[in-house]
Amino acid sequence: MYGLLVLFGVVTVIFLLFNVLPGDPARMMLGQRADITSVKAINRDLGRDKPLGLQYLNFLNDLSPISFHSTADANDYWYLDKYKYGNTYKILCWEKGNVIAFKEPYLRRSYQSKRKVSEILAEAFPATMLLASISMVLATILGIGLGIVCATYKDTWFDRLALLFSAMGMSLPSFFAAILFAWLFAFVLADYTGLSMFGSLYSVDDFGRGEYLDLKNIILPAITLGIRPLAIITELTRSSLLDVFSQDYIRTARAKGLSKFRVITHHALKNAMNPVITAISGWFASLMAGAVFIEYVFDWKGVGVVIVDALEKYDLPVVMGAVLFISIILILINIFVDLLYGLIDPRVRMT
Repeated sequence: MYGLLVLFGVVTVIFLLFNVLPGDPARMMLGQRADITSVKAINRDLGRDKPLGLQYLNFLNDLSPISFHSTADANDYWYLDKYKYGNTYKILCWEKGNVIAFKEPYLRRSYQSKRKVSEILAEAFPATMLLASISMVLATILGIGLGIVCATYKDTWFDRLALLFSAMGMSLPSFFAAILFAWLFAFVLADYTGLSMFGSLYSVDDFGRGEYLDLKNIILPAITLGIRPLAIITELTRSSLLDVFSQDYIRTARAKGLSKFRVITHHALKNAMNPVITAISGWFASLMAGAVFIEYVFDWKGVGVVIVDALEKYDLPVVMGAVLFISIILILINIFVDLLYGLIDPRVRMT
């Protein structure tokens, strides 16, 4: 329920932000051919000729899985037609020209391509999901491993060196890191690395025989995107383990003669993971949203490139749909992490 309230707030903020911006989408769609009659017709079709409050209700009605429609007037924005929703709705109730329908959420259509926003995001999302997942897996494995070593060998040269690189990783802006890595490994050292400065998951065959899977293109974007979460996970794991190492039950476990490996894996690490899991979940959601610069620099065909292109063309439905989509992912990840807390630490388990 808390997640639904947050989602409602996000929807409201997105609507208000993008509907107070200057500019007329109808004139942008028509370009030089814009005339008053055509502008009015497009605004009526988009529902932008109505008061702001009614536009907000229309927006909520489009997003809601259970929506209200009219079948009496074909010119009504709430008219249930196959052009808007396709064959995705199911009539739940029909009475005197008013319909209650069950449908997939409708994110509206792009001003430029006239395609459904949901279709555009569905094409771009797998690439972003793959990039963020690989980056987060690398950052999690390396970060927890480095954090354990740093906490175990505190104040050694390795610990100090790891803390130095962590500080550098946390302070390095993603757009600068992307440009730096692309220039260094895909331009200066290209003959040795064999990596390309630009490329997506699929590359075009040199002989024109179609596309093929090119996994090496994901190496630089994944490493660049994972630098900051790697630094933060390393630092959090180290500090959390050092705090746990000072607890009485750890001293008791050591006094019983348990090995250092068993003390860390069976006693210390499990109780030190809560802040680390919080960071991992938050950063994974952030990578889904914050991969915009990385995708743009490396020309990775994901949601980030879609958002940048839509902003350049003032294609508001695509931008609104992308922001809303990322917000839903963030909420779902937070709910999953809350449930995961109960599995890792029984003290926070819900009764």
